[in-house]
Amino acid sequence: MDQSERPRRRGSITGALFLIGLGVFFLLMNLLPNFDPWTTLFRYWPIVLILLGLGKIWDAHRMQQNPSTADGGSSGTVVALLVFLAILAFALMVGRRGSGATVHDAQAIELQGAKSVNAEISMPAGELILTGGSSRLLDADFNYRSVEGKPRVDYSVSGGKGQLDVTQNEKHIHLGGRRNDWTLRFGNSIPLDLKIELGAGKSDLNLAGVDVAHLEVNMGVGRMDLNLTGERKEDLQVDIQGGVGSAEIRLPKNVGVHVNASGGIGSVNAHGLEREGSSYVNGVYGKTHATIQVDVQGGVGEISLVEE
Repeated sequence: MDQSERPRRRGSITGALFLIGLGVFFLLMNLLPNFDPWTTLFRYWPIVLILLGLGKIWDAHRMQQNPSTADGGSSGTVVALLVFLAILAFALMVGRRGSGATVHDAQAIELQGAKSVNAEISMPAGELILTGGSSRLLDADFNYRSVEGKPRVDYSVSGGKGQLDVTQNEKHIHLGGRRNDWTLRFGNSIPLDLKIELGAGKSDLNLAGVDVAHLEVNMGVGRMDLNLTGERKEDLQVDIQGGVGSAEIRLPKNVGVHVNASGGIGSVNAHGLEREGSSYVNGVYGKTHATIQVDVQGGVGEISLVEE
């Protein structure tokens, strides 16, 4: 067969559509500050895999029915990308409707005679600021959109032990932009066991001066700044389950510190600490009454250890 008579191979438009979709995605981020794609992708990324899988099935079926279409590009993948863009456009449309009114709520929790408190904080998405300085057990300040649902604070005391739960349950599936900012101020002199579950967003956890005996953090997706500086009268155990993102952990010079980071994909940068086997220690480790033990497990991203 003469080469000139061979059928021309038709080019695929999949790559072009992907570039167009990517361009639209970043354009929306630049033009609309309330558009929050990361929360949407974090929650609904399995939809992308489902759509791509369905596209591959369609392509395989189409080629079985008509083998001559094998060189015509991946139409199923193109359709999957178009559907994904439609979902993204829908999320934008919902976000532009305001996602409900912005609500401000403040709550104050008294200690009620508790000698120590177990506190659990679960935030699905948004920005969390946690610090000390309260004259009570907790002063909480919430700014959120009504679609996110009102944050709930529950507290009870039994046998001198307090149980504090700060949670939030959304009213329904939410795809648009969001505003969800929590500021939690704890009392400095109250012994705490603190567990924090983070979804997607940013967290600033300033525990300098807060009497925490055990801290457990599940990072989720985003950035975490954790400040453990200040005087420590008792040992502090910190367990961090790494998520996807970056973390900066500030550590004191005058309290013994031992950090073990393992199982993650990314880098560990230690500033002012020494390498000891697979761990990191500061200059006074083993020489002070109190010790801070930090264990970081898993995660994808960068971890910075900074001695101050």
